[in-house]
Amino acid sequence: MAKSVKKPGKGGRTSKAAPTATRKAETARRAGGTSEETSRRKLERVRVPSTSARRDDSTEGRYVYCVIRSNEPLSFGPLGLGPEPSEVHTVHHRDIAAVVSKTPIVVQDPTRENVLRHQQVNETVMQKHTVIPMSFGTVFKTNDDIIELLRSAYDAFSDVLSKMQGKFEFGLKVLWDRDHIVREIEEDDEDIRRLKSEISSQKGSTYFARMQYGRLIDAALQSRSERYVAEIFDALRSVSVASRSNKPIGDKMIMNAAFLVSRQMEQAFDARVKEIGQQYDKLTFKYTGPWPPYNFVNIRLKLERAH
Repeated sequence: MAKSVKKPGKGGRTSKAAPTATRKAETARRAGGTSEETSRRKLERVRVPSTSARRDDSTEGRYVYCVIRSNEPLSFGPLGLGPEPSEVHTVHHRDIAAVVSKTPIVVQDPTRENVLRHQQVNETVMQKHTVIPMSFGTVFKTNDDIIELLRSAYDAFSDVLSKMQGKFEFGLKVLWDRDHIVREIEEDDEDIRRLKSEISSQKGSTYFARMQYGRLIDAALQSRSERYVAEIFDALRSVSVASRSNKPIGDKMIMNAAFLVSRQMEQAFDARVKEIGQQYDKLTFKYTGPWPPYNFVNIRLKLERAH
């Protein structure tokens, strides 16, 4: 039976046999090779004239959480960053809108509270809209500056919104008990088992034997980890639109992945993760989502002052 890490959180998926969904921030990155990447690159390269230099020195600005498609002004309640949560609303250009709240023009510290507030706004908006999440800490001085952003990058935003329509991100982290896997390797590999026996029986120096043993164990762990990860990715390929492999964190984690899943395939994706959890009973799965597509849309704006 698959191990699972169970944490409370709205929108989470729970199953005794399946890895358990939790809420946790994901780093915004994107895997190569699909049409979504083309749109991401367009957004990264866009240059937006900033008109802030021509205005007063007001200390109040606008914090931008995400971009959505909407023709009508929307309000999402007092969810914004700050000691007193401000009203989250939209600023529009044609049929797209930025979701914003008023904020002091300061560098926002990426504290746990601030990051969770940023996530909460995006998750609230995501319930009814396809979102392009903005990087944490994106602040503009005025609504006019935001409108200029939407105008200058309209084609890229519109393209990504179309590609992300009806799609969510799910995260899957896979961990193992390294010592347990090492014992399995020692039982399965005759050369490693014999070398370990020689080390334990020798009375003199065992330095070179231990070095050789360590190299063989590391190679076997690497090979087994790569095999597990490849098999899991392969099993989820048919129920996802795209996937992203991020760097594992710590010695126990062997897989840190994000999957872009269409709304129609959400139940099929859940079921497949459950099957994998039953199949790999010696691994621990942490399954999170649904999220805005943080790993599949990465917006880095290059701002230029208007002359």
